[in-house]
Amino acid sequence: MLTVIRTTWALLLGMFLLQVGNGLQGSLMGVRGAIEGFSTFELSLIGSAYFVGFLGGSSMAPKFISSVGHVRVFAALGSFISAIVITYPIVTEPWAWMLLRVALGFCLSGVYVTAESWLNNSATNATRGQSLSAYMLMQMMGLVAGQGILAAGDPSGWILFIIPSILVSLSFAPILLSAVPTPAIEATRPMTLRKLYDTSPFGMIGMLFMGGVFAGQFAMAPVYATELGLSLGQLSGFISSFFVGAIVLQYPIGWMSDRMDRRVLIIGAAVAGAVVAIGGVFLADSFSVLLAIAALSGGLAQPLYALLLAYTNDYLEVEDMPAASGGMIFVNGIGAISGPPVMGLLMGVMGPSGFWMFLAIVLLLVAAYGLYRMTQRMSAYVEEDDYDAVPYANIMPGTASPVAIETAQELYVEAAEEMADDSEGDT
Repeated sequence: MLTVIRTTWALLLGMFLLQVGNGLQGSLMGVRGAIEGFSTFELSLIGSAYFVGFLGGSSMAPKFISSVGHVRVFAALGSFISAIVITYPIVTEPWAWMLLRVALGFCLSGVYVTAESWLNNSATNATRGQSLSAYMLMQMMGLVAGQGILAAGDPSGWILFIIPSILVSLSFAPILLSAVPTPAIEATRPMTLRKLYDTSPFGMIGMLFMGGVFAGQFAMAPVYATELGLSLGQLSGFISSFFVGAIVLQYPIGWMSDRMDRRVLIIGAAVAGAVVAIGGVFLADSFSVLLAIAALSGGLAQPLYALLLAYTNDYLEVEDMPAASGGMIFVNGIGAISGPPVMGLLMGVMGPSGFWMFLAIVLLLVAAYGLYRMTQRMSAYVEEDDYDAVPYANIMPGTASPVAIETAQELYVEAAEEMADDSEGDT
């Protein structure tokens, strides 16, 4: 890991600073929107708009890069992001913020594609898994750090919009000044949704549902905390808890997934997450309990993205694994776009508790569909020492770009090929 950090420190530092700014402005939207008098549903549409742009940027960024190169795309998108963040307090209208969030999601997606292709190019087969893990960990830590800055500022003024603009501008300096050569990049290879569904119905439908869960936690948590009447410091701690829980529970859940039927683990984590969310409906009066609920909610839900990816790969041929990533990203993006508005409507009816009720309902739908699929197909898992499913790999948030997903898929391919070689050697 130290070797990885030494060779990619510029990229890791740049992405950390970028995520500090991104985490700060993402939470600030809910708080400042409430101050400006935006309704819960308007804030949910603003949250959803980010994922509209993100999904579009994921498909368009490779085309831009192939046309004008990494450096120009990186610099241009970075300039746009810095300008977008500082524009929010100038035009405080819901429609304007929606457009800005679409643009922000598009630009951030393009930046992720560019940065992650650089990271993938600089890694070797031996270090690719560690590089991806370090990169995703730095993203999570940046999101948490952004909440600390939010707690120290005044959301009704300008300073909290200026700080992320500065951080975003600074984040590109170490990356653009590093000596890492720019790689060639290819667009994510396609796989039809029909073929993806036929290969793994539970993987595809589970990814659709989890897109709504991830987007709800990311976009609507600040709105929920504001409606609950939390102080700015409490709001920051609450949002941070989701990411801290994800960091802490990612490895134990991943370790278990290689030693049991992944469907059982996915269903169990989804049911446990639903129970935790129901606890949030009734136990939100105690802030310390609320922090624990948020940490468990993030810790149980966030790893399901990589779990569903690993489960889908269990039923794919090695040559189809990279192609499947495009379909998984698209399905997850559709869920992410749909999640915040539905959650916003539910919160409009139930009040703040609708936040937790939405998470509980969607996670129970994941579990219910998983139980149904267990009656339709035998598991890839067998209770012997020769279980040959490809190992679970890496922390993978729900907003990962196509390059990160394809890098994870490359790790699965390498593992599958090594397992095949070992099997031939044994015979």
